[in-house]
Amino acid sequence: MQYLNILYFLIISIIGYRFLRSDGKIIKGAFDNTETYHYSGTELFWCLTFATGLLAFSLDVGLDLMAIRLLVLEIFCITGLSISKNKVIISGALKIYIIFMIWIIVGLFYAPAPFFGIRTILKYLYPLLLCLFACSIVRDNQVFIKSCLFARLVGIISIAISFIPLIEWILFPGVIWYYTARAINYISIMIFSLGMYYFTNKKKQNFFYVLLFLAPCCIWVFRTSIMGSLVAVMAFFFIKYKLKSLPLILGVFLLGIIAIFTVPAIKEKMFFDDSITLTDFREGKVNDQDINTNARSWMWETLQNKFYEDNKLTGSGTGTVQAYMYTHSKEFSNLTVPHSDFVQQKCDNGLIGLILYGAVAFFIFLDAFRTYWRARSAPLQLCAIVAGASIVGVYATLYSDNVVNYSMATLSMPFGFYGMMLGLRHSEQNND
Repeated sequence: MQYLNILYFLIISIIGYRFLRSDGKIIKGAFDNTETYHYSGTELFWCLTFATGLLAFSLDVGLDLMAIRLLVLEIFCITGLSISKNKVIISGALKIYIIFMIWIIVGLFYAPAPFFGIRTILKYLYPLLLCLFACSIVRDNQVFIKSCLFARLVGIISIAISFIPLIEWILFPGVIWYYTARAINYISIMIFSLGMYYFTNKKKQNFFYVLLFLAPCCIWVFRTSIMGSLVAVMAFFFIKYKLKSLPLILGVFLLGIIAIFTVPAIKEKMFFDDSITLTDFREGKVNDQDINTNARSWMWETLQNKFYEDNKLTGSGTGTVQAYMYTHSKEFSNLTVPHSDFVQQKCDNGLIGLILYGAVAFFIFLDAFRTYWRARSAPLQLCAIVAGASIVGVYATLYSDNVVNYSMATLSMPFGFYGMMLGLRHSEQNND
């Protein structure tokens, strides 16, 4: 059954290519079915690609179909940029991203296993290409809203598949990304739904979607995704209310702390000793030795001692960590990824790489914050607040998950929103 993923991959790739090369088609309006709009071929491709990042089409053996899908999408994005009639917008944040890409390419030249370095580079490249494609193509509010609603629909279907017993294992094995990737993807869709709550009249419906996309990480007790979701919500409120949001942010933070000590499933997963109480935390009796990291702390320390401590500025070369873990997987209980992109960045590309990549998120957030308060249209405000909040939330998950490995499903969302924000902002400014 899993080999049907090859067929699914071919179908979606052919549809994507045909969209890119087509003259477009008439599509119904995002909110009013009586209205129709003409979407160009590149706009159709954008809607398809942005909405289907959750589809992995993986195979357990043989062909690495996920890697091939990633490469094909990158080729399609480059093709789309070459035929786009609009110019690419290179913001300050994207300039830093380009510098980061140059730096990790330099890291290939002193890496012990360049092949793994190339694979790593392709994973970092995709969000950048998708962002550049979005800012070049998405200049219309309808395309922005339509692509987001389509992405949310795919997310809803994936949640249904995830929680209906046996349906995924029997009918859709390997079609959707791993559960950890899904939970991180849902952060951006949850924030979009929160934005729709404030910017549309459909309050109950969108509040339900906020809870729906927040629920999986809580049910699955994915601590990293729970943290990312809370951070994203705090960033959302900060953009919307500025300093007036501080009580709200504090409330969300305290809610997270209380949940850690009062929700049994989270508490059991969080600490070695589940007798630890909130009172112990308030009295400063809880330290990092009490936190159960599932041996991640030991793994991170081992990797950093081997590849970072002697090369703090430059690291040991792009792809070094992945190459070592693949060839010494038994040393890490058969794990082949470090479960921390920040640790991997430090070991591969040193402090220079880590600072550059962190600066990308900081300047995207800053750009989104400014755009939100300067925008004249509600759609641009919506796109800006979602881009700024989702990038902060998803970046938070890099601390203890393999977000870059899942970039097609995870990083593509906030960078896609940011690219659309740049395109919509350019359109608004040129319509003065």
